[in-house]
Amino acid sequence: MSEEKTETETETKCKECGYTKFSRDSTKGELICMKCGTMIDINDVDSSPEWRAFDVEQKSKRTRTGAPITFTKHDKGFSTDIGNSSAELYKVPVKKRAQYYRLRKWNKRLTKSKDRNLSYSLSELVRQISYLGLNNSIHEEVARLYEKAVTMGLVRGRSMESIITALIYAIAREHGSPRTLAELSAASGIEKREIGRAYRYICRELSIRILPATAKEYIPRFGSLLGLSGQVHAKAKEILDKAADEDIISGKGPTGIAASALYIAAVLCGEKRTQRDIADVVGVTEVTIRNRYKDLVEKLGIEDEVEKKAAESEKRGIQEATA
Repeated sequence: MSEEKTETETETKCKECGYTKFSRDSTKGELICMKCGTMIDINDVDSSPEWRAFDVEQKSKRTRTGAPITFTKHDKGFSTDIGNSSAELYKVPVKKRAQYYRLRKWNKRLTKSKDRNLSYSLSELVRQISYLGLNNSIHEEVARLYEKAVTMGLVRGRSMESIITALIYAIAREHGSPRTLAELSAASGIEKREIGRAYRYICRELSIRILPATAKEYIPRFGSLLGLSGQVHAKAKEILDKAADEDIISGKGPTGIAASALYIAAVLCGEKRTQRDIADVVGVTEVTIRNRYKDLVEKLGIEDEVEKKAAESEKRGIQEATA
């Protein structure tokens, strides 16, 4: 292995010449004065690996540390198991198979109830996170809080799925990627009322304080699901900002407001979507969208402009259909 030397400047002075610049040899663990060559320190510990790698594949083969610790696994990613499947049994010599089988059986029996709970619950968490399309930071935080809830005994007497779903609901809102109760109910198979009850309970016990989700936080995801452009997203957010200044949306459901803002923005930008299309994606009724739409266009004074754009879009559609 070749020697690796780096030049460093410290407050320490050479005892022989008073020079402050030294050469550090990480391979030999030596600190040498660059002026007179005096060895200042020979007790440096080399924390780097003793091997070298010249590409990613070689590095992955030679490294011995494994994956980082994560709360998304019940054992945090560093425990071992005796055999992953029954196929492993046939790799053992015939005389040792009975002993191997007993070891594997008792290894499972001695697993703590907390680990068994986490093993099942975190696999359910993976499924819901994947279904809802949430990112790894939310996954990690929900797993950490669920383990804390299990340790405090908050899950006892309640369904694990409801607690996990409630935590997803809370943490997704905290990270600015809120999901509606209808979406969570579809992902978990639990009624919305049960999710709300578990959410209030877990927030109270874990002292989680989260502000209500705003309509603007729903715009990017709803807009993407509807296939709308970034121009429509920006226009919808602009409409919501003006509505907030006029105190129009106070006390109204954020999903309905977001849906109506997207509908107005899509019409103004020439990417019209029907109220039925938006209602199906957002999970609100067409009546809600119409009511919020009327409130916004009347109080923002854009009713004539929106109706004109809608008429032009409809006329253009008819011309294209007959052409």
